[in-house]
Amino acid sequence: MELIIESEAKIDEAARKFIDSLGGRRHVAFEAPMGTGKTTFVSALCRVLATEEEATSPTFSIVNDYGRGADGSPAVYHFDFYRIDDPEEIADLGLDEYFESGGWCLMEWPEIAAAWLPDDTVFVEMEVLADGRRRLRWD
Repeated sequence: MELIIESEAKIDEAARKFIDSLGGRRHVAFEAPMGTGKTTFVSALCRVLATEEEATSPTFSIVNDYGRGADGSPAVYHFDFYRIDDPEEIADLGLDEYFESGGWCLMEWPEIAAAWLPDDTVFVEMEVLADGRRRLRWD
């Protein structure tokens, strides 16, 4: 599948379409270079899901819990594995609890955690197009 984010003004619309395309899957791993807009898109997903808290980068905390959606929908967890140097550090995070919670698990820099990710994880490639739009691709 592919989705083009036309502009920041239309990012929430794109986030809605993305959520609708997932067919109930809630483990999403964003693979993209620095500056592509991963955290910005996760923020849009959180707005669409109406989480209790606004999304911010969890770079230093590794995981942020944004709470449930306003309608009581599942909690949203935002992971940023960028600062993990040793894959063994992943084992100490208790990822299974998050993955088995039924909540949304939105992950940035998932490469180092690949061995711990659930089989149903949706891997999303993000890129900046020449005209500044963002393209997302996933299976």
